[in-house]
Amino acid sequence: MALPKIPDYALPTQLPAPRAPFRLDPSRAALLVHDMQSYFCRPYGEDGLTRPESPLAQAVPNIARLLEAARVAGVPVFYTAQKGNQFRPDRGLQADIWGPGMQAIPEHEEIIGPLAPAPDDITLVKHRYSAFQRSNLETLMRARGRDQLIVTGIYAHIGCLCTATEAFQRDVEPFFVADALADFGPDQHAMAVNWVAATCGVPLLTSDTLTTLSGA
Repeated sequence: MALPKIPDYALPTQLPAPRAPFRLDPSRAALLVHDMQSYFCRPYGEDGLTRPESPLAQAVPNIARLLEAARVAGVPVFYTAQKGNQFRPDRGLQADIWGPGMQAIPEHEEIIGPLAPAPDDITLVKHRYSAFQRSNLETLMRARGRDQLIVTGIYAHIGCLCTATEAFQRDVEPFFVADALADFGPDQHAMAVNWVAATCGVPLLTSDTLTTLSGA
């Protein structure tokens, strides 16, 4: 039930064509940094942030660049972060698949240093795979006039994919930044990107996303 040890792999550079016609607009967008807590980053290894072949080491600098560009452009930034020592009935079926989860200690709960939230960023308590479940993410976005969500973080085929899917079902346009995501392996990562492209959103690369945000 524990998280697996995650192998090295190269992040996607070629993206599938999206079915959706959505176009990223900085005046409509919010940026989500999904579950970049120390506990979830541990499966990439103790040197996962520095080993060049690690998907984490590849994704984190891209997320950091997106954060910087979003803040400059006035794009709202949201983070998700779970709490440790979750009450078993409250954790629900996740405990059957992943066990008890993280402990309520900084070594598990903290968002990793290179991606630390800024004072104006908003951190949401995470309860289920989707960032929208049992949170006020949609309300906070609507209050800021935002109906597009740029999804980054881990893991691409679990929480990130579920968040993109639920965004679409709430009439929020999802943008899935393929090289600002990391996953259990290349197959899961590709599946998530392909699924978004085929059903609910637009995969992007960091370079193209930065160009759009800088144009704001």
